[in-house]
Amino acid sequence: MKESIHKYFQIGTIQWMSHPPNQYELLDSIKTIASDDFFDAIEITQIKEDGQREKVKKLLEQSHMKICYGAQPRLLSTGLNPNDLEEDGRLKAEAALIEAVDEAEYLGARGIAFLSGKWDEKGRKQAYSQLLKTTRAVCEYAAKKNMQVNLEVFDYDMDKAALIGPAPYAARFAADMRMVCNNFGLLVDLSHFPTTYETSKFVIQTLRPYITHLHLGNAVVKPGAEAYGDMHPRFGFSDSANDTMELVDFFRVLKEEGFFNAEKPYVLSMEVKPWGEEDADIILANTKRVINRAWALLPD
Repeated sequence: MKESIHKYFQIGTIQWMSHPPNQYELLDSIKTIASDDFFDAIEITQIKEDGQREKVKKLLEQSHMKICYGAQPRLLSTGLNPNDLEEDGRLKAEAALIEAVDEAEYLGARGIAFLSGKWDEKGRKQAYSQLLKTTRAVCEYAAKKNMQVNLEVFDYDMDKAALIGPAPYAARFAADMRMVCNNFGLLVDLSHFPTTYETSKFVIQTLRPYITHLHLGNAVVKPGAEAYGDMHPRFGFSDSANDTMELVDFFRVLKEEGFFNAEKPYVLSMEVKPWGEEDADIILANTKRVINRAWALLPD
């Protein structure tokens, strides 16, 4: 492509993945990302300390970046389940997500992303109904603030073992949600396609009407291999599923399906993290190189 990728997408990164807390202090991380004009967007998550949250807000206000908020860690770190079969547990997850909407608004984000709880074959129908209930409540609350709610599609039997996906099941859920809430959408991640045994073409064509946010990354799906599962290793990692040509294919399908939108560009964030003792800044540069190369190889 001769035109810049930034014409069609707001390129972002997931802050807590790119700069793990053991390598980067939060304010240093935010400043580093905000100072890099490769990034048009940044995805942040819960900041528990009030003073630090205020400082992050001030940095983000200076950046002219699109601010996105991921509520996934609020659920994953606590075990809260938005499709909990026990109503008390479901209500706790709902409250955490509503709290996330408030924090996202304070930090300048216009929506949140979250994930469903665990897949349970025996209680799947009831869990589906519970997730609808939670998601509708969060969407209705967010709508009062003119904010979006995105559900991220995960694997169902490999690592996160989430209720939503695979893609056809995610499409069904999204269709049910759109019947009652127009501020609901799906977040799809290239790194999750191998973990649901699907391709870019299948996922994007299946979910086309409902996709509102995009991630890209890598995964290892070879059982017994290092970083197996939903670990988001760097491109070029041993035994991994995605690299430059898989990203070219991802871009190609997005182009064919009408996702290249210069007037209202989608956020496309890299979700890649250092493995073990790898250096966070080198991994971030690695990901930029792969994006640039894949974009250059995409036919006009």
